[in-house]
Amino acid sequence: MSTITHSKITHSTIADSAEAQALFDKVAGLSTETGNPRIKQIVRRVVEDACRIVEELDVTPSEFWTAMSYLTETGQANEFGLLMPGLGIEHFIDLCIDAKERAAGIEGGTPRTIEGPLYVAGAPLAKGEARLDDDPEDGEVLIVEGQVTGRGGAPVANAIVDVWHANTLGNYSVFDKSQSTWNLRRRIETDEEGRYRFRSILPKGYGCPPQGQTQKLLDQLGRHGQRPAHIHFFVSGPGHRQLTTQINLSDDPYLHDDFAFATRDGLIAEVSRVTDPAALAAAGLNEPYSAIRFDFALNPEVAHGPDPVVVRPHAEAA
Repeated sequence: MSTITHSKITHSTIADSAEAQALFDKVAGLSTETGNPRIKQIVRRVVEDACRIVEELDVTPSEFWTAMSYLTETGQANEFGLLMPGLGIEHFIDLCIDAKERAAGIEGGTPRTIEGPLYVAGAPLAKGEARLDDDPEDGEVLIVEGQVTGRGGAPVANAIVDVWHANTLGNYSVFDKSQSTWNLRRRIETDEEGRYRFRSILPKGYGCPPQGQTQKLLDQLGRHGQRPAHIHFFVSGPGHRQLTTQINLSDDPYLHDDFAFATRDGLIAEVSRVTDPAALAAAGLNEPYSAIRFDFALNPEVAHGPDPVVVRPHAEAA
């Protein structure tokens, strides 16, 4: 009688092979004492994960080099600042920071959300209130006011509310050379009660450049590239953690369908239209305007919390 032996069949991947693992180690310079250990750790992981994608999804050489060409053109167009929020990665980073803050005992406060790629440092500083619209524009007046508070709701005096937003065409000053340098950009120092106020124009939502690199990928995903009307803020105060956030206007049709995933609970600003003649006169206006009341609650600084300040390149004013 013959005996049949059944050998155990194992399914290993190319990426798991000793040859591939040695390749990944060598690519990341793990055998050398020089270099940056953190960069080595990240590159090792990125290269292995990329190779696993190639293997598991059977990415062809033509597909791979098409992707490389896309990334090259995206860099040339300076659109990575749009692409990263569009792919949800910038929002995911916020989720990670939220988790680290909870682990450090930091709870509450106004939610953070993505910064976006269009901040410019050094906007003019005003005390208490400011007017943002330097350029004449056919838009409705918007008045925003609120209070910056800290622990227990105590007002934060001398906090800095750094604000910027797009015009009615969806364009930002500095990047749009037709606008004055600091149009729709200001820093406002709060008064002794933590209050701030500014007059501007009502911003409108906008989309990615329709022929741009970000929209090109979104088209392949069957997604739009629209953002709701919004206003960006950095808010900081003595002894408190800097807040990076933006408020999204409640009446925008893309409020809960933002391609950049920036809308969060607690960041929806209710817009009221003011028509009362006495209120118009008090504001020095002859026509109805829009008003927003939005308060910012900052968390106190703690010794072991994640750094709330993101270091990234920014455009500079000419």
